[in-house]
Amino acid sequence: MTTLSEVKTALKKYWGYDEFLPLQERAIESVLRGRDSIVVLPTGGGKSICFQAPAVTLPGMAIVVSPLISLMKDQIDSLTECGIRAARIDSSQPASERDRVIEQVINRELKLLYIAPERFASDGFISFLRRVDISLIAIDEAHCVSMWGHDFRPEYRRLGRLKESFPGVSVHAYTATATEHVRSDIAVQLHLKDPEVLIGSFDRPNLVYRVKRRTNTLQQVRDVLDRHRNESVIIYCIRRADVDELCAKLIRKGYRAVPYHAGMSAEDRKAAQDAFITEEVDIIVATVAFGMGIDKSNVRAVIHTGMPKSLEHYQQESGRAGRDGLEAECSLFWSGGDYGIWKSILANTESDQARSIALSKLNGMYDYCTGLTCRHRALVNYFGQDLEGTNCGACDVCLGEIASMDGALEIAQKILSCVVRLHERFGADYTAAVLSGSRDKRILERGHDELSTYGLLSDVPKSTTRDWIEQLVGQGYLEKVGEYNLLQVTESGWRVLHGEVVPTLIKPADKHVRVSKVAADSWEGVDHGLFEALRSLRRELAMQRSVPAYVVFSDAALRGMARLRPASVDSLLHVSGVGRVKAEQYGDLFLDEISRYCREHALSMDVAVPHRVPSLRKGRSTLNMARQAAHGLFARGMSIDEVARAVERAHSTVVEYLVSYINKEGLTEASPWVDERTYDRIADVVASLGSEPLGPIYRALGGEIPYDQIKISIAVLKNRQQ
Repeated sequence: MTTLSEVKTALKKYWGYDEFLPLQERAIESVLRGRDSIVVLPTGGGKSICFQAPAVTLPGMAIVVSPLISLMKDQIDSLTECGIRAARIDSSQPASERDRVIEQVINRELKLLYIAPERFASDGFISFLRRVDISLIAIDEAHCVSMWGHDFRPEYRRLGRLKESFPGVSVHAYTATATEHVRSDIAVQLHLKDPEVLIGSFDRPNLVYRVKRRTNTLQQVRDVLDRHRNESVIIYCIRRADVDELCAKLIRKGYRAVPYHAGMSAEDRKAAQDAFITEEVDIIVATVAFGMGIDKSNVRAVIHTGMPKSLEHYQQESGRAGRDGLEAECSLFWSGGDYGIWKSILANTESDQARSIALSKLNGMYDYCTGLTCRHRALVNYFGQDLEGTNCGACDVCLGEIASMDGALEIAQKILSCVVRLHERFGADYTAAVLSGSRDKRILERGHDELSTYGLLSDVPKSTTRDWIEQLVGQGYLEKVGEYNLLQVTESGWRVLHGEVVPTLIKPADKHVRVSKVAADSWEGVDHGLFEALRSLRRELAMQRSVPAYVVFSDAALRGMARLRPASVDSLLHVSGVGRVKAEQYGDLFLDEISRYCREHALSMDVAVPHRVPSLRKGRSTLNMARQAAHGLFARGMSIDEVARAVERAHSTVVEYLVSYINKEGLTEASPWVDERTYDRIADVVASLGSEPLGPIYRALGGEIPYDQIKISIAVLKNRQQ
C-alpha cells in the first residue's frame, strides 16, 4: 500500500517542495485510503497536487476530468517538465495524436490521463477505460456539476455514472469556490459514497484587494499597470465593446496588450491567449470568457473594470493572481450602473429559480463593493468562514487607504433630505447633481435649483457625493426601485434623518497606495537585479521549448534563487519549487547565470541556507515575526550566524535584520559584529569615497573585508554623524 511518506518523497522529487500546504495532506490521505472526497481550496491553494502527487506513486493511471482544453494542456506541460508521464484526449487533437495517447494508455505508460467531460457520454470510451487499472478519478472544477455553482455545465451532470462504471475506484471532486449548498449538490450529482469533505481557508493572504468607484477607467487602470511594469496582468471588462476600446487605448499608450472575448474568432482568441501565456505581451484585456482554463502562476495583478455578477465569480477571477503564493494586486473599479447591466442580463435567465439564485448572488457582490469592512474578511465571511486578527494588512481598508468621514450624520441627512424633496422620483446621478449645485438644464427646468437641498454638497466633487449615495444604499438607508433605479428612503434611512442612527461614510484617504506587508516580506533578502536576470533567462528557455515561462520555474523559485544564490546543484535543490528533474534539466544554465551576476556585483554565493526558506505557501507571512525575534537576539549580543540558526533565515537576510536593528536603536558601536580595527579601516575609506555604492569601498579595502561588515559599519557611521 502506498504511504504518505512515499507521496512526500515524490513531492520533493518532482515539484521541489519539502512539505504540503494546509489541507493537502488530508486530501491525499483520502486518496490513499480510497475514500471519495470533496476538496475546496482557493485558487493557488494547490488543488492539483492533491491528485497529481498520489497519482504518481499509486499503481495504475489516474483519470482527471477537466472542462477546458487549455487548462488540460497547461497542467500536462507542467507535469511533463517535472518528469511525469501525462497526456490528454480531447476533440482538438488530430486522430493520429489521439491514437498515440490511446496506445500509451493500453501500454500502461501514463500516470495521468486528462479527459473532457463530454467523453463520458460514450459507452465505448468507458468500456475502453475499463481495460486499464485506474488508481483514482479526479473531477477538476467540480462546481460545474451544480446549478448553484457559478459555472454550471450540463455535461458535468453525466459524471455521476463514473461511480457505477468504475466500482471500487474512488472519486474526488476539487473546486476553488463552493458554498455549502454547492458542496451538497456535488456529492449528490456525482453519487459519492460517504465523501470526506475538506474545506480550506478561502482567504488568499498574498492578494491585496482594492475596491474603488469607477471615475476614469483608463487612468485608474493605468495607475495599477504602472505599479506592475513588465509583469503579467489580466484586465476584465463586462462587455466585448469595452474590451476592444480599452485594449486599443492601452496599446496607443505604449502598453503591450491583447484583447480576448467570445466575439473574436477561435484562432484570434488562441493567438491572444498564447501571447499572454508565453509573455510576448504583458496584459490581456478580456471578458470573463477568459481565464478558467489558465494555469499561469505569475499573474501579478487582476483588474476588474466593472462589478462581477457574484462573489464566487470574483473569488475565482481575482484568484488568478498570485497562484505562485507571491504578492499580487486585485483592483476592482465599479459603478452603480454595473448592477443594472447585470440585472438586465439576468432577466433573460431560463428559469425563475436560476434567476432568483443569480439575483441573490448579485446582491452579495454589490454589498461587497459598497461595504466598509476588511476585504479579506468580507470574502471569507461570504463563504461561511472568519478571519483571525483585526487587520489583514492586505486591503485598502486595513492599509489605511480609505478613511471615515467626519460629520457623516450631517452629510447623510443632506443626501436623504434631497431624495425626499425630489419626491423619491430620481436616480443617484440626478440626486448627486442637485446636491452638487449643477446648472444642468434638466435641473433648472424642473426648478430643483430652488430646493433647500440644492448645492448643499457643492464643496466636494460630484463623484464623491455619488459615492456616498452608493454607500448609503449599501448600508440599507436608501434603496433603488423600479426599472430606472429610483432612490427611496428606507425605514432605517428615516431613523438617520431623525438622528437616531449614525451611518459610516468613507472617502479616499490622502495617501499614496501603500506597500502591503506580504509584498515587503516576500522580497526580503532577494537581489532584485539577479531576479530580473533569471527572469530573462527563463523567458529565453521557455521560448526555445515552446512552453509558458512559469512552467520552467515559478517566480517564487526565481526569488528563492536570488535570495540564496546557490553555487551548485545540491544548493539549488534547497530552493523551494526546484525538483530533481528540473535541476538536472536547467540547473547548469541557472547556476551559470547566478555565478556571472555575483561576480559582476561582488556578491557572495551559497549564502547560509536556512532550514526553512521564507515562503508564503504556508499562509499569512511570519517574516516580520522573524525580524522582531532577530532584533531581540541582537540585543543580547548574539552573532549573525547564531541568529540565523535561531530564526531559520539566510545569513544575508539576517544581516539586513541587523542593519535595521542598528538603525532602529541608533547604535553607535559596531561591536560585537565588527571588530574595532576593521571598523576604523572601513570608516577611513568611507570618509574618502562616500558610503555608496559598496563596490568601490570593497575594492579599496583590497577585497579583504566582507560586504556584510561594510554594511554594518556604514549603518553605525550614519548614526554617529546624526
